[in-house]
Amino acid sequence: MFQIKRICCIGAGYVGGPTCSVIAHMCPEITVTVVDVNESRIKAWNSDTLPIYEPGLKEVVESCRGTNLFFSTDIDSAIREADLVFISVLSNPEFLAEGTAVRDLKDPDRVLIGGDETAEGQKAIRALCAVYEHWVPKARIITTNTWSSELSKLAANAFLAQRISSINSISALCEATGADVEEVAKAIGMDQRIGSKFLKASVGFGGSCFQKDVLNLVYLCEALNLPEVASYWQQVIDMNEYQRRRFACRIIDCLFNTVTGKKIALLGFSFKKDTGDTRESSSIYISKYLMDEGAKLFIYDPKVLKEQIIHDLSQPSISEDNPERVSELVTVTSDPYEACQSAHALVICTEWDMFKELDYEKIYKKMLKPAFIFDGRRVLDHLHPHLQSIGFQIETIGKKVIATRIPYTPAAVCPRINATEPPTKKAKV
Repeated sequence: MFQIKRICCIGAGYVGGPTCSVIAHMCPEITVTVVDVNESRIKAWNSDTLPIYEPGLKEVVESCRGTNLFFSTDIDSAIREADLVFISVLSNPEFLAEGTAVRDLKDPDRVLIGGDETAEGQKAIRALCAVYEHWVPKARIITTNTWSSELSKLAANAFLAQRISSINSISALCEATGADVEEVAKAIGMDQRIGSKFLKASVGFGGSCFQKDVLNLVYLCEALNLPEVASYWQQVIDMNEYQRRRFACRIIDCLFNTVTGKKIALLGFSFKKDTGDTRESSSIYISKYLMDEGAKLFIYDPKVLKEQIIHDLSQPSISEDNPERVSELVTVTSDPYEACQSAHALVICTEWDMFKELDYEKIYKKMLKPAFIFDGRRVLDHLHPHLQSIGFQIETIGKKVIATRIPYTPAAVCPRINATEPPTKKAKV
């Protein structure tokens, strides 16, 4: 059987970098070269500061970089010398979760390899199987035709996204009835037919895969004249967008129907904890909705660079073709306490563990009163009695923490976000 000795991976991003680093780590006799046209990214992979944050990744890279793992911009040479090129030879979809990517690669639920049902295609499949068999049991390696492999990837992410949108829809119902979505999720998750995974209500899913893959599924269905199926999966995306708008609307409602000129501390900008990835992060859209109403945002994230935050918020679809407003309304801080200084509200958008350990008495003393906490990730549930005793007004996803809010008299004309559509741009005076 043909044996693979040299692998080339085109693309040194969130998938190619970690995947091929683990392959090199687990297969010391195979030379792995990761190539990319982005010189700065390749330089970062060859430095002490990797271009992405992933627990355990630095140790894996440093264990084999320069021995059988290389990062290069010389794409042509790497392709010529390779026995296998990751991108064009086979369908080998990844099922990685950012924040646990190294663990997922070392101990995967399954490895899926698809290829042509030809002699050459089957030969390629067997060769790639041999690579994974260095550390993955044969029973976990699934081989299929190309279409089955690609659709399995789309369907897997669509099903996970669907579960998140489903529990988020229930969170809205819980807030209206007095139920607690965490209790509901526990009750239904104990049903073995359903299971407990991906039943965590939040401000919505993000990341590069879920929305992209669901929309790919929608496109395929429309192209193949399956409009009912396309409409079904489109609702997963629509519910996710609704949850984000609904959360932003709740912030504005609680802050007496206006956030114009008010300082709001936004804690967490990555789409989930243990990663610096901001792609499709709910924080971006919540920031947009609050900026649309004139709020002054002070943003803190332990892993996301200031330049990335400003870049994300300056995109035309987010800045309403007015990137100057980002410099006027957004301040990125390196200290969560600084972000909360003189703020009207604290908004948690990412479930970083460190947010559970902050000194909230210190934060409360420095905030304007009444001081609000909007917990979009349910990370402070265990602290609610303590936070209320300090003096905080608590609002969270899928639960009424207090029966009544602080009374107020609405202004004659109040800007309001419509929870069913994105807020409109405020007119300049």
